Parts: sequence; C-alpha cells; structure tokens
Amino acid sequence: MAPTTTPPGRQPPTRLNLVVEPWIPIRFESGTAGEISIADAFHRAHEIKEIFAELPTTSFAILRLLLAILHRAHNDRVSIEDWRGWRQNGLPLDVIDAYLDQFHDRFELFGERPFFQVSDLATAKGERKDVSPLIADLPSNNRLFTNRAAEGAASLSLAEAARWLIHAQAFDVSGIKSGAIGDDRVKGGRGYPIGTGWAGNLGGIYAQGRTLQETLLLNLTGQDSTDDDLDADLPPWEDAAPDTAAERRGLVPRGPVRLFTWQSRRIRLFAEGDRVTGCLVANGDRLTPQNMHTWEPLTAWRYSDPQTKKAKQTTYMPREHLAGRAFWRGVGALLPGIGTTYPKTDAASALPPRVIYWIGELDRAGVLDVPLIRLRAVGVIYGSQSSVVDEIIDDQVLLPVALLRERNRALAVQAEEAVRLADEGARAVRRLAENLEKAAGGTGEASSGQAAERAYAALDAPYRAWLATLSKESDPLDAITDWKHRARQVLRSLGDELVAAAGPAAWKGRDVPHLGQVELVTTARAEGWFFRALDKTFGKPARKDAAA
Repeated sequence: MAPTTTPPGRQPPTRLNLVVEPWIPIRFESGTAGEISIADAFHRAHEIKEIFAELPTTSFAILRLLLAILHRAHNDRVSIEDWRGWRQNGLPLDVIDAYLDQFHDRFELFGERPFFQVSDLATAKGERKDVSPLIADLPSNNRLFTNRAAEGAASLSLAEAARWLIHAQAFDVSGIKSGAIGDDRVKGGRGYPIGTGWAGNLGGIYAQGRTLQETLLLNLTGQDSTDDDLDADLPPWEDAAPDTAAERRGLVPRGPVRLFTWQSRRIRLFAEGDRVTGCLVANGDRLTPQNMHTWEPLTAWRYSDPQTKKAKQTTYMPREHLAGRAFWRGVGALLPGIGTTYPKTDAASALPPRVIYWIGELDRAGVLDVPLIRLRAVGVIYGSQSSVVDEIIDDQVLLPVALLRERNRALAVQAEEAVRLADEGARAVRRLAENLEKAAGGTGEASSGQAAERAYAALDAPYRAWLATLSKESDPLDAITDWKHRARQVLRSLGDELVAAAGPAAWKGRDVPHLGQVELVTTARAEGWFFRALDKTFGKPARKDAAA
C-alpha cells in the first residue's frame, strides 16, 4: 500500500480511514510538523523524528498501536536476525502493506465495525454525551481553566477524534460510565467503575530512537517470549470475539499486542458532517494489572506483598511513576541484575521493563551500535479514586547501554548508589532549612519541603550529565568518586544560599527542645551540622575544594 499524504489545503474527508488519511501528528527530522496516516508512519519512519501529539500519553498510545500492527504484520516471533535486517534495510514494508490491505476496512472511524468502537452502542434512555468524556485535558467540572473554548470544546475534527479515541482506550479515567444495553454489569442505568484504561495502570517506559523507525525497532519486543500465544494475541480489528460484556468476560492477554490495544471501554462516536460532536463511553473489558509482566514490555514492575498474600502466589504490580519525582531517581528499577530480594522471600523486589532486557539482548548480539539509549517515561497521575487526571508525567533520561551488561554490574550498582547519595544529600539540605527556620523562631516545617525540592532540582542536570558519561571503560570507584565530588559542590552551594538568606534572628538563635533536652540552634551551628552531614555522605572534600 503506497503511503498517501493529504496535500496542503485539502478539505478533510467526511469519513476517515486511519490507514490512508492523515491523523497522526509528527515532527520530521527537518524540524517541520504535520499529520500523516498509518501507512505513511511506516513508509516515512526513517525521516520522522517522533510522534508529537497533544499529550505525551497520546503519543505513547499511538506508538503502542503502531507496534501492535508491526507485530501482527510480521506474525512471528521477533528474532535477532529479523531485527538486524530491518535495522539495515528498513522496515518490512511489503508485509506491513499486505497486512494493512487485509484489514483496511477495520480502520474506518465510522462504519459497520468502526475502529476501536461499537457501532450500535446505546443506552436504555438513548442518551448521547458531548465530546468531553474523550478529552483528557478538558475538565468536566471546571472548564474555566482550559485552553479549549467554543467549537474546540464542543466538537472535534475527525483526526483529533481518532487520537482522543485511542487515548481514551489507553488512559480513560475510572468512575461511572454510561450503562450500555447488553452489559449485565449495568445497575440502575449506570456502568460502575472497573478501573482506568490499561495503560493508566503503567509507569510507561519506552526507548526513543533518533527516528520513528529506530523507536519502533527498539521497542519491538514482547513476542520474543515462548510464553506468548501468537494465535490468541489479537488486536480488536482481527478479533472475532463477541462485543457483549458477558461473552468477553473470560478474555485475557496472551501477548503484548492485545495489551497494546486493550479495549478498556466501549465507545461510539457521533459525527455531524466533518466534526465529531458527541460520544458514548461505557465500560469495556476489565483487566487487573497483577502479574502481567510476562506480556507487558513497557513498564517496570514491583513485588507486592499484600497482593502476594491475597493471591497466595508471587505477584508483581506495575511500577507507577510518582508525582514530583524525576525519572532518574528511579534508575535502579531499570537495571537488570542489581535488585534485591523482598525480605523473607526469594522474589526479586523489582523487575526492569521487558524492553530493557530486549535492548540488552540486542547489545549482546552486537546489533546495537549506540552507547546511550534515551528512555522516555510517560504516565498519568490520577486523583479522587482514579476518576480525574491530576498530572501527566513526561520525562526522559540517557541510559548507558554499558549498564545493561553483566560484566558492568558493579558500574550499574554505582549508578543506583549515586541516587541514594543524592537522597541523603537532599535530606541534609532539608535539615539545614529546618534548623535555620527553628533558629529564627519557626517550627521548621514551612521551608523544609521546599528546600528538598530545590536540592533535587539542583542535582537533576548534574546527575543526568554524570550518568551519560558512564561507559564500558568507566571504573566504578572512579565514577562514584566523581559523582560525590559533583554532588557535594552542588549541595554546598545551595547550603551557602540558605545560610546567606537567614535573618539576624537566626544568627542569634534560640533554644529548641530536642530528644527531651533543650539545644541552642543558631545559623552557625546549623551550618556546622550541615557540613558534617555532607562529610558523612560524600566524604571530606579535598583541601582546595574546602577553601572554595
């Protein structure tokens, strides 16, 4: 299937086929932006820098869709030789085109079997909502604080509706949904919460290459496992399973493709001309996240003691991103072979993303010719019983491939140790701020949290830069010594700023109760305690550094 790009100035079609009509927002390596079709995404992947949608979560959901298509087009386990050939000669466009031709009609946004939808979805009352349930950045309870207004909040172009449709299947909030006819779970006309969309459970992590082609290849993992069932790992456009909730209740993933395209919701779009003006969103296939690490490759995992006790078997849950925590602070969860076991068990406390193991395999096979991999973290922080979006996570870090090698385990351990030292240093800055506030007559609570945030912000760029310098030639002890020097300088400078900002009252000090005794706290004493804390964590500085 030849790619088709809509010429500038062409009016949008009254129907949209995702294979041949443009709807995916991208940035080319040249710096220009545009929208392309699925066919274009594969044919021009080598000249596209990245998918660049309204939200990073939308880009992530679209990437997962393209990975699902590539897996199914190949229709076999991905081998190192497959990967080597595609890296050298480009994506297998002949089999991709043939696959897209076979299922062309299933990528129509409207029709008898509309893409990612149920054509006859309805409620007993015949209700139809506006487009707001689809749009993650349009708060339903407060539309004063949004960039959308007028037509932008009342209707969507067909291309934009396609993107929000895919985003909703991946990241839709939990909460009460429309009660669909035929869903025996509906009570009183309502569909009660079954959780967020599948990707909403994840702390999404993927490798980002220099081009979309590299990104697709780096993340083309999952079906290298003998646990995958290729015949059962079907996307919804191939799936012959009935659409009723009762008949689909036993549906379970058997590989990454179904998870990439999991139908968490039953959705129907309503259009008037070239605009989507309404929708219905009902509950779809319920899926819990326990022990999906075998098939879901784009998230890290954590051992769950409560879930293990409940299920009476070792259970892992997705390792979600934390609000306000930079991606690099969890680097240990990305590195194979350095984790600990959970107390009183033989189970690993954490499992890196499966994509990390795949990248390691590519490195060991000698087909990965880059020293650094850019890892992107994407996810949603939900609030109020997962019924609203509080925050969108979008972060990245350059990870040395050397840290994935068995012979460099000691270096990987030091990368994690550097984070622990950063945590200790941030606590020292926090205590300094507390003591300075107490010395001035305060409680010590007002400024401590802000001081810790400033410490992590100050360490952010230095850690990322230090991490990117690690290579197979790096000596682990020299590397951690270098980090201690860098971190100490940064935190010492921050401490100097806090001390300089302390007022006259803090220099005079005051008596403060501490562990059943009264202790005089002054700026000078607080600074001395801070220096000793830095010495304990990072070691005493060289004489020239101490005098600086």
